Parts: sequence; C-alpha cells; structure tokens
Amino acid sequence: MSTTTENGMGGPWSTSREKTYKKTTSSALKGAIQLGIGYTVGNLTSKPDRDVLMQDFYVVESVFLPSEGSNLTPAHHYPDFRFKTYAPLAFRYFRDLFGIKPDDYLYSLVNEPLIELTNPGASGSLFYLTSDDEFIIKTVQHKEAKFLQRLLPGYYMNLNQNPRTLLPKFYGLYCIQSGGINIRLVVMNNVLPRSVKMHYKYDLKGSTYKRRASRKEREKACPTYKDLDFQDMHEEGLYFDAETYNNLMKTLQRDCRVLESFKIMDYSLLLGVHVLDQSQRDGGEPGQAGGDGRRPVGQRVLYSTAMESIQGDGKAAEALTTDDTMGGIPAKTHKEEKLLIFLGIIDILQSYRFIKKLEHSWKALVYDGDSVSVHRPAFYASRFLKFMSTRVFRKTQPLRFSPSKRTRTSIPALKSSSQEILSSQADERNEDRRDRLGGACSLASLDGQAVFGSYLRPDLVPANPSFYEGSSMGTISTSSIFVNVENQTEDRDDVASSSTFTLEDSAICLTSEQSTMDVDIDRDDGSVLDVYL
Repeated sequence: MSTTTENGMGGPWSTSREKTYKKTTSSALKGAIQLGIGYTVGNLTSKPDRDVLMQDFYVVESVFLPSEGSNLTPAHHYPDFRFKTYAPLAFRYFRDLFGIKPDDYLYSLVNEPLIELTNPGASGSLFYLTSDDEFIIKTVQHKEAKFLQRLLPGYYMNLNQNPRTLLPKFYGLYCIQSGGINIRLVVMNNVLPRSVKMHYKYDLKGSTYKRRASRKEREKACPTYKDLDFQDMHEEGLYFDAETYNNLMKTLQRDCRVLESFKIMDYSLLLGVHVLDQSQRDGGEPGQAGGDGRRPVGQRVLYSTAMESIQGDGKAAEALTTDDTMGGIPAKTHKEEKLLIFLGIIDILQSYRFIKKLEHSWKALVYDGDSVSVHRPAFYASRFLKFMSTRVFRKTQPLRFSPSKRTRTSIPALKSSSQEILSSQADERNEDRRDRLGGACSLASLDGQAVFGSYLRPDLVPANPSFYEGSSMGTISTSSIFVNVENQTEDRDDVASSSTFTLEDSAICLTSEQSTMDVDIDRDDGSVLDVYL
C-alpha cells in the first residue's frame, strides 16, 4: 500500500507529496521505471518483426540492473533491482497497431520526467503521467497482473477486430523486483488530458450502493464524483446529436459484450466534463484551461481520444484531434451549455471469481442485491448500459415543424369559400332540375300516388321502402348532417337547397318530386307537417 511521507496540499496534478509504495519511494520507483523500460524497449528493436504466436503471450523476459552498472546496463543511484517484461512481442504488436513508434514510446516514458498524480480511488495504486499526456503508468496488484496475462489472447483478437474502443489500451506490463518486493506496472492510454481543465470528473458504475463521493474526496481541488452525485448535479443528463449518441452507445454495447465474455465486472466509466462557456468566461482557451498548458506538437497515438474511439468503422487511420476539441466529444446540457466530454472504461482487471461472488452474496443479504456494484457480469453489463443510455447520455431531439397561426386560420377560410362556390353551383342545378321535373310531379298528384307514401298523409314514411328508396334516404340523412354543421346560421330554405347539392342524382329527383307534392297537398288539405332534413 502507498503512504504519504510528506504533508502537503496540491491540485489533482500536484507533485508536492512524496509517496512510498511497498517501502519504495516514489522518486526511486520513477527512476527504476524509466531505466527498465529504456533498456527493454531498446533491446526489443534488434528483434525482427514477425507474426504474434500463442506462446508469445506467456513469455517473460528479465534483466538485472545493479547500481554500479554492467556490460549491458547503465549505472544508477537507485538500489539494485530486477526488471521483468511480460509478453514483449505481443505488446510491441499492440503499440504498432496504434501507430506508436519505438522512438516516440521511449521519448514519452524515458526522456521526459514522469508526473505523479493523486489517487482518487481506494485501491492504493500510484499513477504516473507522461509529460506529453499520452500514457499513464499504474501500479497493479499481483492478481490483476495475472489476469491481464490470461486476458492477452482475447484482448489481441478484440483489438484486431475493432481498434476503436473505449476499453483501456495496454501498451506494456512490467515488474520491478527489489529487496524481495514485487512492484507490477501497466502502461495504458491517458483518458483525461492534463492540458484541458475538467470542471467535473465522475467515476460511474451504474449502481447506487455507496456511490457518492466522500467528504474527504469533495474537499479536493478536483474531486472525482460518483453515480448519485452525477444524478444530483446533471439531473437531465448530457445531450449529444443523434449520430454521436448512436456511435457512443454502439461502442459501449460492443465493449460491454467483450467484457461480459471475459467474465469481467466492477469496471467504471471515467467521465471528464469541460464546460466551454465557463472556460471562456474565465478568459482561457480549451487547450490552456488546465495543467501547465503544454501540448505535444503532434498526436502520435491513433484511436487514443474519445472522439476517435467512437467514430466510424475503424478503417480510417488519421488522427482527428483538433485544437478546438482536443479530442473531446461535443455535447450540451439541458440549458444549452456547450461541453467537451472525455471518457473511457477503466478498472477492467476485476473478474467475477470466488471472492467477488462471496462479496456479492453477503452484501445482498444486507442491502438490495441489484444496487451493489459487485454483481455477475451479465447483469452488471446490462445495468451499466441502461444507466448510461437513460441517465447519463441522451439524444438531442430534432425540431418538429409546427404550422403558423396564419396557416391554421387560412384553412377554414379556404373551406368556407369553396363550400360557397359549390353551394351556388348546386342551387343553379336544382333550379334546372325543378323546371324539368315539374310535369312529372303533376302526374303523380293526379294519379293519387306519391313516391314516399300516400298524399293524404305526407308526414308518414313507408314501413318497407324499396332498395332504391332506402339508399336515397340514407344519402339524404348524411347530407343533412353535413349541411347542419356547415350552415348553422342560415334559414330553413337555405338548408333545404344546400342539402340537395350533395345528394346523388336519383336522390335529388326524389326530393324535388316530394317537395312539389307537398306544395300540392298543402293546397288541398291545408294541414301540412313540415319535415326538414
């Protein structure tokens, strides 16, 4: 475990505190790391390139570096130590896959001093960052190093299929032996660039049990918040455009499927949020908002930024980082604040073994089993994806067309004008039909027969109308309803005339004939019941 040997307060990138890890000071550890990596990588360049074989994943090379030096190693002022390199040919392939040249790798790790970072987690690991923001060196436990060794063949296959991933990108696994103590190290990609100020930083698992930053963590200059803190501070989530959101969720689903196949759980999404509006108010540029403002001349690692990790199908091999975004993903809040998002999956070296199963069992007895972070891999992946897709990341809804008030009010006016035209045309046709049907109506009255019943009781409708009469009556009823709705302010004569233009020709003949008979009967009996349809 690491302990602090000097008191001091510093920011998230402070180097004012000297730490010890397994009784080894941080300065001695950094010197041994640079000496060992410098020797092994330089020695590896003499070996010819070839395809990676299965036995290459289990090769361990060892070299002894005494303080007085030897024929192969330089002298140094640190205690004697032995430096081990795991699967050197396999990791060389991984570095080549991401476009990392041996000279660039050595320059980043050896020629420039390493920067010690404060540890936001409870693992007690030490973190070192290279000066160009490209690589992170982390101390790992023995079981994590062993698990990574077993993971390498599957990891190799996954990177071949998809180099664009949010999973950690491992570039080397090493071990320092000194005084009977083993210190294991892993070199990974850096998720949060030091040159960009992170206004918010989160470690998200998708669980709720004890997922709130402690009081001690909140007192730090750049605290790392957790799931419940995110829901309180970003209740509405972070909004992306449709294409970015789909690419991001597709990448997360693919990565979670890989982790589930390896029976990995308890991983986290490290999320850094840079608020562009706040940075501009503070008078800084995105690339000069934090850290020492330094940025390498050119990006040397492919697929290392958040934007590259989710874009496209992996066929393009060009670095897409620009000075405006610094590799971050553009996003917005529900208040339209502009953001840059930096993210990556971390802590994947935890397998669901007997100890983790036992931990989940006793926690489930006391608390809700589905709310604790330790869970079986399938459930953990499902809960992780659900939390990210519904609570953290959201899709910006496209604007829908809404008709203007002028457009809405012009539609009824158009209807009424067209109906008036049709009504006037119908009136003219009705006048012509009445003239033509005048004789027919007189003959019907002379014969004492009416189409709809006896002329003695014009208010009666026959009980068994013929098919022709029934269809005509049905048409009349429908038309009368339409006329009553559209012409509520007109008098009865207008309603009668308006109803006729919507009827079929046969119905018009019958209606006109009946109206004529009503007039004749009115003259004879003097007792007429007006029926308005």
